Amino acid sequence: MIIDSHQHFWHYEPVKHAWIDDDMATIRKDFMPSDLEVVYKEHGVDGCVAVQADQTLSETDFLLKLASEHDFIKGVVGWVDLRNSDIETTLETYSQHKKLKGFRHVVQGESDHNFLLRPQFLIGMSLLKKFNFTYDILIFPHQLGATLEFVKQFPNQKFVIDHVAKPYIKDGFYDGWATLMMEVARYENVTCKLSGMITEADYKLWTPEQIKPYMALVLEAFGAERLMFGSDWPVCLVAGNYSKVKKLVTDFVSTLSSNEQAQIMGTNAINFYNL
Repeated sequence: MIIDSHQHFWHYEPVKHAWIDDDMATIRKDFMPSDLEVVYKEHGVDGCVAVQADQTLSETDFLLKLASEHDFIKGVVGWVDLRNSDIETTLETYSQHKKLKGFRHVVQGESDHNFLLRPQFLIGMSLLKKFNFTYDILIFPHQLGATLEFVKQFPNQKFVIDHVAKPYIKDGFYDGWATLMMEVARYENVTCKLSGMITEADYKLWTPEQIKPYMALVLEAFGAERLMFGSDWPVCLVAGNYSKVKKLVTDFVSTLSSNEQAQIMGTNAINFYNL
């Protein structure tokens, strides 16, 4: 079974989606389940995890509504403000939704490099395990140091690093990212998504050969049992198409055993998110 562990839906709004800059103009429009279902049928994908793209409770509710209407949306990673004093009540309320699997904060957009280590955030984080929620870590490489200290504090919490921590592939940045990814991977409760890589390279000039060292590093660090395929659709469309994104990963894992390929392309996501 093939599961896309990372994609988004939205009704495009210029203010809400201001992060979609002029270079990404091709995705300044609505992307809904009816659009993705066609893509999945063409590429033999059985289901997905829908991930938040806006930091509001209404975004979480929007994704849950879509998931209730479409069986192929197997799980949702929403957003809550983990810093709120009433976070436990909010988590308890959301725990009633079976398709809500976990949460994410757009930490990459925080100016504070140590955002993950702030006391109020840590208090909220400590409550996720109680409700069996996962946590997606969305960061840039300069936030990996804080991430290392962060995951150390929660040995029983299920974490996944989105987009291999967004290394600056376009600029050839590798060594510092690689060193810290190896350190983070020592914590066995941390998983990593093979997603969002082509948009960290040059949108028009990237090649699989350019991205392969980054995939090889996380395979070495996490092993096939802690990697999962994700398309980052529709964001990936600014640098390619679904075929190219899927092929990038399937070609890379083609030398692995059939069991390891199955893990990366679906089984790991099913187990991590309890789909």
